[in-house]
Amino acid sequence: MTDEHVFEVQRLYPQIYLACHVDHVRAASTEWQLSSHDASVLAHLDRETGSSPRALAGHLGVKPSTLSATIARLADLGYLVSTAAGSDRRRRELRLTARGAEAMASTSVLDAGRVRELLGHLTASERRDAVRGLALLARAAREMKEKK
Repeated sequence: MTDEHVFEVQRLYPQIYLACHVDHVRAASTEWQLSSHDASVLAHLDRETGSSPRALAGHLGVKPSTLSATIARLADLGYLVSTAAGSDRRRRELRLTARGAEAMASTSVLDAGRVRELLGHLTASERRDAVRGLALLARAAREMKEKK
């Protein structure tokens, strides 16, 4: 890795963010009943791969007990499911539901229409490469956060 790689991420990421960012009202009174914290929790979940509540709390920098009420509320809204992790029924895994994915996308700081337009300027192959690159950076970000 070189300083040039660091510079390019610093230079390029804000361009994408500014092109697609919109201010959203995130409050319990909106259609999706999500606060900024709720939306952040959903953004850190996946529909396929489960996350433990403890790991999620650590990643978000909150205590598991603090996250517990949020998880219960989001589950009641149908945005996530909590299932037993393997044979140990005491361990839980959280997964985003289809409804949760819709809520997360609808409350994202990145406007779906703008992201769609941005991606429309790329070929199919470039879109795959771009999304793959973002997925790699997101994975590295999670790993970096977990080590702290």
